[in-house]
Amino acid sequence: MTDLFSGGSDGSSDGYDASSIEVLEGLEPVRRRPGMYIGGTDERALHHLAAEVLDNSMDEAVAGHANRIEVTLEPGNKLTIADNGRGIPIDPHPKFPKKSALEVIMTTLHSGGKFSNKAYATSGGLHGVGVSVVNALSSDTVIEVAKNKEVFSQSFSRGEPTSKLKKIGDTPNRRGTSVSFVPDPEIFGEKAMFKPARLHALARSKAYLFAGVEIRWKCAPELIKDDTPAEAVFQFPGGLADHLKEEVGERPCATSDFFSGKQDFPDSQGSVEWAVAWPLYSDGAYSYYCNTIPTRDGGTHEAGLRTALVKGIRAFGELVGNKKANGITAEDIMAGSELMLSVFLRDPQFQSQTKDRLTSPEAAKLVENAVRDHFDHFLSDNMERGKALLTYTMERMDERLARKAEKEVKRKTATSARKLRLPGKLTDCSEAGPEGTELFIVEGDSAGGSAKQARDRKTQAVLPIRGKILNVASATMAKIGANTEIADINLALGCGTRDQCDPSQLRYERIVIMTDADVDGAHIATLLMTFFFQEMAPLVKDGHLYLARPPLYRLTASGQSLYAQDETEREDIENGVFKGKKVEVSRFKGLGEMNPGQLRETTMNPETRSLLRVKLPESYEKQAVVKDLVDRLMGKHPEHRFAFIQENAAALDEDAIDA
Repeated sequence: MTDLFSGGSDGSSDGYDASSIEVLEGLEPVRRRPGMYIGGTDERALHHLAAEVLDNSMDEAVAGHANRIEVTLEPGNKLTIADNGRGIPIDPHPKFPKKSALEVIMTTLHSGGKFSNKAYATSGGLHGVGVSVVNALSSDTVIEVAKNKEVFSQSFSRGEPTSKLKKIGDTPNRRGTSVSFVPDPEIFGEKAMFKPARLHALARSKAYLFAGVEIRWKCAPELIKDDTPAEAVFQFPGGLADHLKEEVGERPCATSDFFSGKQDFPDSQGSVEWAVAWPLYSDGAYSYYCNTIPTRDGGTHEAGLRTALVKGIRAFGELVGNKKANGITAEDIMAGSELMLSVFLRDPQFQSQTKDRLTSPEAAKLVENAVRDHFDHFLSDNMERGKALLTYTMERMDERLARKAEKEVKRKTATSARKLRLPGKLTDCSEAGPEGTELFIVEGDSAGGSAKQARDRKTQAVLPIRGKILNVASATMAKIGANTEIADINLALGCGTRDQCDPSQLRYERIVIMTDADVDGAHIATLLMTFFFQEMAPLVKDGHLYLARPPLYRLTASGQSLYAQDETEREDIENGVFKGKKVEVSRFKGLGEMNPGQLRETTMNPETRSLLRVKLPESYEKQAVVKDLVDRLMGKHPEHRFAFIQENAAALDEDAIDA
């Protein structure tokens, strides 16, 4: 038998031995990898800290131990959230007798009172990481606990205690927990500040999620840059219905009454509350919550609501003899609606630590059963109301079917003339119509291969081209017509050129030029923009043309990676977020060097990318200026380009010339 540890190199020269294995203790993992706990270090992640602390106070309110919460923003980016609940326990912890329970909660991951149902029947904090993560990512944290007519305090910095727990006074009438913290600029950057408007909206949203709580908002006036009030008190006795009525206001709706209600789940599994309105002129607005946590991507509770509404409206259609109602989908009944859904569950499951999507499988059936009965009564108790909503929904269904038919006709029309072939290198998307689709024109097969793996197959198509295409501004019509790359672009887009260019026949909503972030890439992008300006100007004028912005550098420090578009942005990152840290810099020689994950994150994913839209000026005079500039720089006369260089050379500094 071969010895598992015998053979091969002894590892003495490769630098990889037991000393290479790190063991992170306490809250150090949070500071090393904040993205794992709060989703990043951007503005959204910064405000996630506020939500974590506020959620703890909301859990006290939902459990029936608090009815007032105060949210206060002060100069110095200091946020204080206080409640009149039971107060964090301050007695010695049984497992760590030399520490108070408060210190354990603040300095230890996966510690808290929400793992069982003893302290909280339902709660938003499930993993015991919330307030300890806030503590780890704050430069200063101060906790005050008032209970048993005494007030205790302890301070922390970057996850470590800076004082012992001590009594600071007596208080006969006060009780609860106060958490004051300042987000660490080492993590979030020196310029990262809480936004009063965002905190105000957060506090307000929590108030209508639980009718029994009063939330008081206060902000130093000098911090406010808009119409956010410096002080406010939020309390919504009617819960979600009150808030939705305020949002809809006087707008006409398909039904004069909102569909709202609240229902406890059987066997004390929790509860659900909902409010739905159907304004006649609305793009729709949807808000989903679980245990007061916003689940912005919906989830299983959303699926339960959709199913209940679809089944209910179909059944009502059958009741009144409308045979077409059986074709209604969730899109038809929810399109244009404005709704709010809030569930309270024991031990809910989420897709990630930031809880953007609820994944508890039982939530779908619980919500469906609870809502369906109420919706059936809502429709049948008032037949005129039910028929009005059915008519509204049928109109949405007819519109959906008409759009689908129109897309199919457009796709068939656009492809019929060239159905024998599309460009051989084109990897098309699966979406039938142009709405929401994108064609990425990419330089080279290597970059094209990465782009094909990184794309969203439903909406994103990829067409690789060979390097620098023909300069159409200085080429004859014969050369343009014979050029393979240009012919492939024309076939892929399907909208014609010059006088025959018809944007309504365009097969994609967006055309994205994606080239390397270097001089050669800029040259190729310039040639492509010249092509579109000369051959397909209506597409440019209507805003269909975009430039992707792939990064030139990848910077890594302390386990965090950021991307820079150019040398200036690289220096900003090194002197800002990564100041004082050892930075590893990687330069991308081209798109083909980026793996599909990096290309998707930085350049192709609509959620994280940055695009530049290329448009023509509105006025004829300014369009003439653009045409003259294109003719001078890209046309047949090189002396015009030489003159332009001479005229503008002085604007380049010596560093740029050296580079």
